[in-house]
Amino acid sequence: MLGYLLGSIPTGYLVTKALRGVDIREQGSGSTGATNVLRTVGKGAAIAVLLADLLKGAAAVAAVNLAYGQGAAEWLPANWQPWLITLAGIAAIVGHSKSVWLGFSGGKSVASSLGVLLAMSPPVGLGTLGVFAVTLALFRIVSLGSIVGAIAVNILTIALHQPLPYCLFAAFAGIYVIWRHRSNIQRLLAGTEPQIGKKLQETAES
Repeated sequence: MLGYLLGSIPTGYLVTKALRGVDIREQGSGSTGATNVLRTVGKGAAIAVLLADLLKGAAAVAAVNLAYGQGAAEWLPANWQPWLITLAGIAAIVGHSKSVWLGFSGGKSVASSLGVLLAMSPPVGLGTLGVFAVTLALFRIVSLGSIVGAIAVNILTIALHQPLPYCLFAAFAGIYVIWRHRSNIQRLLAGTEPQIGKKLQETAES
């Protein structure tokens, strides 16, 4: 429950509402994530939202580790910890995209998933971030980097011999992120997906 509530904090909505007085869900792609905030408000706001969304995911994992550090192991089996981390991480990314505060709407769970990964397994998280960064540098399309990263995380968890619960998280998060990018995939196939810094309508008109 705590993982879900952390993930459901509508950072993108709050930032754009405070700075521009607009509902981010009615702008651009309708996502509350950092990419749409970048198009709607600007770089500074987008960076703030990105960092906050990363922290939401990491905080869900940290809450489980903190509970074990404060004595939860006395009444919970130690081998439950990676499973509880996985469940908290899944709850956080679902909360981000299905926020109870926004009528169960939200972002596409990329940053919150990365936050979970960085706290769960730094090598996997950094590797996934690296794949995303390289893809973004080559093609300058955020959604493509997110989709490629969602595939790469599964390869990395297996290659780096991660525990079964973490592999299951990678599988769920990867599929979930790709599913959340259905409209982006359609635009990628049509050649109308905007590069970073451009708006959807600008690409469609060009």
